[in-house]
Amino acid sequence: MVVNAKEMIQKANRGHYAVAQININNLEWTKAALLTAQELNSPVILGVSGGAGKYMTGFSTVAAMVRAMDDSLGITVPVALHLDHGGYEESLACVKAGFSSIMFDGSHFAFEENMAKTAELVKLAHENGMTIEAEVGSIGGEEDGVVGMGEVASPEECKKIADLGVDFLAAGIGNIHGVYPANWKGLDFATLERIHEITGGIPLVLHGGTGIPAEMIQKAISLGVSKINVNTECQLSFAAATRKYIEDGKDKQGKGFDPRKLLAPGFEAIKVTVREKLELFGSAGKA
Repeated sequence: MVVNAKEMIQKANRGHYAVAQININNLEWTKAALLTAQELNSPVILGVSGGAGKYMTGFSTVAAMVRAMDDSLGITVPVALHLDHGGYEESLACVKAGFSSIMFDGSHFAFEENMAKTAELVKLAHENGMTIEAEVGSIGGEEDGVVGMGEVASPEECKKIADLGVDFLAAGIGNIHGVYPANWKGLDFATLERIHEITGGIPLVLHGGTGIPAEMIQKAISLGVSKINVNTECQLSFAAATRKYIEDGKDKQGKGFDPRKLLAPGFEAIKVTVREKLELFGSAGKA
């Protein structure tokens, strides 16, 4: 069932586990995430970037697909449809399209402008029964056209944004979109701990969940992270499974070129990745 993310995130925060945001890019991604969450009796957040929304012909199309698929598959676990790294206009569009949650990423603005736009969108989101995530600092690397320099968040600025009434907060702590380089220094747990303390325990969000070692994931959860985003790892799983199918020549066997057959290995690979993340983050059985 499609709901906002408030209850699932607060429950995760109290229970010391994290809800996975699985970014979706098409029907296969959406179906894989929904079915796996249902199989594991886990809440899940479906993340949609601006680029993915445009690729799927618009946020209204995405919302209609997710709600119809949720109903057709008989999904009973909580599902939030969430804008990922949205700009101001994209946030407004997702409110209109019927998303249940939004992320406004104002981290590239001067802090006062970030605060002003976030405050406006907090009011709008809550008036429409939606949850809202904001960002302080930035997530390093690039994902779907969103580029960050990886600035570590200021705990004091995090508190100011949290006090605006956002439902959960993304704070840059050395995390990176995409594949982590070999010389990555790891997460800044001292900053995370300070943010957790100064914000009064607001649920925190860890972007760039692909490739972070399990022990770091668990420590981050212990310090208030209640939502972890996964995108790149699903893309890599899908690509590897599809590549193997073609390299093995299966697309030339019978009607192996049929897209329903061609995309099936990638679909199954995404399910495996999502299962691994739901179990690692501790949300399995918590719907």
